[in-house]
Amino acid sequence: MPGFTLTFTPTASKQLDALERDEGLEKRLKAVRKTLGLMETDLRHPSLNTHEYKSLKGARGEKIFAAYAESKTPAAYRIFWHYGTRQGEIIVIAITPHP
Repeated sequence: MPGFTLTFTPTASKQLDALERDEGLEKRLKAVRKTLGLMETDLRHPSLNTHEYKSLKGARGEKIFAAYAESKTPAAYRIFWHYGTRQGEIIVIAITPHP
């Protein structure tokens, strides 16, 4: 099964950059990177707990999904995304603590 290509919105890129710059968030950055890697190779991996996030829609009405970077952690990080217009493309729209 072919993998996915991740494309980051400017917002998601800024959030990832902020994680990379904050040495106090090294553990969270590692979890986020692991999750991004799994999203590229195995979107159905059980640890991602991927599910539709029904309270949000994309700019063009796309279904938004959430993947877990962390769980059972206060303000656990989530990665919000939707499918892109190209085959195998995922648009990462936010990398943020669980709202």
